[in-house]
Amino acid sequence: MSSPPVSVSPPLSMIPTVAIIGRPNVGKSTLFNKILGSRTAIVDDVPGVTRDRNYADAAYRTRPFRLVDTGGLEPSAADGMLALIRRQSEMAIAEADILVLLMDGRTGLTPPDLEIVGLLRGTIKPLFVAINKIDTPQVEPLIADFYQLGTDHLYPISAEHGTGVAELLDALYPLLPSPDEGPEPAGIPRIAVVGRPNVGKSTLVNAVLGEERVVVSDVPGTTRDSIDSLATFQDRRYLFTDTAGIRRRGKVDRGIEGYSVARSLRAIGRSDLAVLLLDAEEGVTEQDTKIAGVVIRQGRACILMVNKWDLREGDAAARLHMEKDLRRRFPFLAWAPVLFAAAVKPESLRKLFPTIDEVFDSFSERIPTGQLNQFLQRVLASHPLPVRKGKPTKITKSAFMTQVATRPPVFALFVGQPDNITPAYLRFLENQLRETYGFSGTPVRLLVRKK
Repeated sequence: MSSPPVSVSPPLSMIPTVAIIGRPNVGKSTLFNKILGSRTAIVDDVPGVTRDRNYADAAYRTRPFRLVDTGGLEPSAADGMLALIRRQSEMAIAEADILVLLMDGRTGLTPPDLEIVGLLRGTIKPLFVAINKIDTPQVEPLIADFYQLGTDHLYPISAEHGTGVAELLDALYPLLPSPDEGPEPAGIPRIAVVGRPNVGKSTLVNAVLGEERVVVSDVPGTTRDSIDSLATFQDRRYLFTDTAGIRRRGKVDRGIEGYSVARSLRAIGRSDLAVLLLDAEEGVTEQDTKIAGVVIRQGRACILMVNKWDLREGDAAARLHMEKDLRRRFPFLAWAPVLFAAAVKPESLRKLFPTIDEVFDSFSERIPTGQLNQFLQRVLASHPLPVRKGKPTKITKSAFMTQVATRPPVFALFVGQPDNITPAYLRFLENQLRETYGFSGTPVRLLVRKK
């Protein structure tokens, strides 16, 4: 397999990465959410909810850092999902600058805790040992069990209630940089990778990043949180979000899966464009069209990618058949570029980033008002605005157009009689805009207002 087309971006200059590690179900995601002040990570009493590394930008007393939530670390896990989660935790430890080892004060010091401490003994990175679930004075004596670890200082906390979290952050504070570094530069495309379960979303994200950034398994529903990852291609940065697979509403279980789907929908809304992944073997399904509808309703740009195409490359008629099926099933996405690729073969993804650039530029494009009205007058000269009830009007000369927003592009058409404008004419005008200015991969909205 040839090398992937992109590289993972290093952490932002001078901004340290703080990783929360520990065995399953000790409250890592709860602490992650408490520090951020929002429910960014899914929390449940069931062990193993968090599977991938979940990143978020945070700050304490104006000093920035990057916080990482990890899956439960099981040192003895050798195969299956636990081994994949362990691998993610090990990678988080390797890339972190500061480690917070979280343990369960109610359960006490366990053999897996001791194994994790053993794994960390050789590290020279700052290590802070926090004892969770110490939420009342009556349970504070439980901390004594953990002093046998030989650490200089323990930090009793309650991740759920916030007790002791400020003291833990105060200890980290001297290691955090002063806020001289600015925030992430504006203009970085945010790409949500969406689709049904098991169509290859996590495999695609790993392929473009060139590392095992997210857990990949044949088991549908492996991804639960929406995971952000920064990548660089030809000196431009991109933020990819791997999302949980979206099943039909009637098949979505309450609890963890329901939270996962809700976060996938939110990830679409906070992204600039969605890469809708389709399965080459299964073809386009009704659920694919519903996910596409969500993308359209949220006003996001869109790229259709037919994944697993390596399984059909030998079929000469397959591509023509698939393109015909896409036009039939996605008539409302006629403007969306279509890519055929295989996420397991990174060399097949070389068209992805140039297409993202083209679509993002269209999504962000602003047309000067003077150009727009020259365009409008040319259109009206050959296709005048519709006139109802046979009333002559000077509507052509009085029509005016301006762009009122980008991401997506929104245009306001000012006319003397807005009720005369039919949906058919607005579709015609949109097609003329696309023919003149491109707008590849982005929805275009037209508003009619009385002049």
